[in-house]
Amino acid sequence: MLEEYNKAYKLGKKDYQARMMKGEKPTLEVLDDILPARGSCSEVSLGLVQIPMEQIVGTKTESRSNAFAGNFMPILRENTEFAYKWAVLGASHVNEGIRDPIKAYEYMNKFYVEEGNKRVSVLKYYDAVSVPGVVTRILPPKTEEKENKIYYEFVDFYELSKVNYIWFTKEGSFARLQNLIGKGPKEVWDDDDKLNFSSVYSRFALEFEVAGGKKLSITAGDAFLAFITVYGYQAVCRKTVAELKQLVNKSWEEFKLLEHDNEIDLKMDPNREKKPLLSRLLTGSTKLKIAFIYAKTPGSSAWTYAHELGRLHLEQTFPDEVTTMCYENIVPELAEKAIADAIAKGCNMIFTTTPAFVQASVQAAIANPDIRILNCSLNTSHRYIRTYYARMHEAKFLMGAIAGAMSENGRLAYIADYPIFGTIANINAFALGAAMVNPRAKVYLEWSTLKDDDLGQVMERIREKEVSVVSGRDMVIPEDASRYFGLYRMENGMPHNLAMPLWHWGKFYEELIRTVMNGTWKYDDSSSEKKAINYWWGMSSNVVDVICSHTLPTGTQHLVELLKETISRGEFNPFSGVLYSQNGVIRDDPQGSLSPEEIITMDWLADNVIGSIPKSWQLTEQAKPVTLQQGVEKGQ
Repeated sequence: MLEEYNKAYKLGKKDYQARMMKGEKPTLEVLDDILPARGSCSEVSLGLVQIPMEQIVGTKTESRSNAFAGNFMPILRENTEFAYKWAVLGASHVNEGIRDPIKAYEYMNKFYVEEGNKRVSVLKYYDAVSVPGVVTRILPPKTEEKENKIYYEFVDFYELSKVNYIWFTKEGSFARLQNLIGKGPKEVWDDDDKLNFSSVYSRFALEFEVAGGKKLSITAGDAFLAFITVYGYQAVCRKTVAELKQLVNKSWEEFKLLEHDNEIDLKMDPNREKKPLLSRLLTGSTKLKIAFIYAKTPGSSAWTYAHELGRLHLEQTFPDEVTTMCYENIVPELAEKAIADAIAKGCNMIFTTTPAFVQASVQAAIANPDIRILNCSLNTSHRYIRTYYARMHEAKFLMGAIAGAMSENGRLAYIADYPIFGTIANINAFALGAAMVNPRAKVYLEWSTLKDDDLGQVMERIREKEVSVVSGRDMVIPEDASRYFGLYRMENGMPHNLAMPLWHWGKFYEELIRTVMNGTWKYDDSSSEKKAINYWWGMSSNVVDVICSHTLPTGTQHLVELLKETISRGEFNPFSGVLYSQNGVIRDDPQGSLSPEEIITMDWLADNVIGSIPKSWQLTEQAKPVTLQQGVEKGQ
């Protein structure tokens, strides 16, 4: 009877000594020792709960801790009453199974036993997955600490799902999980939801651990969230064990990237570094067949039209070295098929031109590691693809300066589309540019993607506010003869165009292709750095510009050219000096400026902007895929 106890005892002594060598407490954690000051916490009864064994980390009181090592294995010798009772309980478990619930406290999603320590010890020895327990939750006071915020996000998630065996290291993850499995923000899980999730997550967690997941600093939950972001929750649920194992192994670089807190290596300008002659000779004969994947047609979308001009620019610039093809009107659900078709037709480089195609792009890149796949998005962290975008906020700052100079009453309007990374910086840069020229300028913010709203209603609100200058969609749509684009002044109910921001994707694609041809492409990716690569080029690379109407006053034109030159040379950052948001001071250093990362992740509006950033549920169904991938409020 004591044979199994002695085996457990040896495991306990080994763990005890290992912790001692590390300078750690060798016995069980004691909840009473780590709780905040008496009276600062509150208690909530959770009733009978299935407690994951790996989350039982200690005991409630000191008196119960010294019989066990930190791994819950016994450390008292076999000639004790404790050993005898443990052995009897172990035999009972083998013959009949332990069914009586323990009594425990939950604190920060870890469990501390009040009654049933030996039962937990026996069950851990026999590798049980969980144990029933009557649980009391201890809620700590809310703080601004990251772990505290994550815990309260878990508490909200638990109320909906009753799932307690998944944990994340990043804020917003529980809400994002709720979204990715197809649930609304406040939608309660039914029994089938719980059963299906338990099945797929446990299978994933096992494969993740077998592949070496415990060696990483992330949790299995972090990895699972990244995994279903790429492959989709429902698709992952349908995978066989063999398929899941294969995809986990192929996705390993994605998981390792999570250890770096989604660090992104921003490439602010093209790499024009000269490489050795041999390197250039070896890569100089590269023939490229490039595919462009569009969400719409060039005739119906200014965004797609700009990228199509970029594609045509490539064909004209490299008539002998590059051939291109394009796919139009591709919905996100068909993006993977379009990429696969392009690869089957011999394309060795693919540009997917909307954030909505990120998922399909990563899947294809994992399956085809020899194909260069790039996605047009900002602040997207993936190891298997590179992303690219333009610093359009530089052009928007100039547009704001023009608007401020041309407005007689200081009332301006800005019509934005998606509340995503980059868009918020564009709005604020416009507002700051206007304020530089006209300190009394006010920018009325409107959104073109709100559900139950249309452009006519937007324009009516703008007229009611007596706005004189409007910043609308960036470019003219070829199939639309409307003049409501760029920056325009309203006169007698008609728009008069003043300026237009230019996305010069042709220049971007040209410079990027040159890095492939001259061998510098691979030098952007250092083997020692596990970071995602994002090309974020601006005026210094001629990727963005502002085209002004000849009707602009000469002084305004000179101001625009001066600002353009200083920004291009890196002598001026639109987000420099003291900055105020609608809620107060953002930066109080008159000599400082925001970093690129701060500009990209901006989730506030300047103090002279009148309006707000909409929530995802306020948007049209068409806008939600892009917002899900790139929204400043991910997980909503």
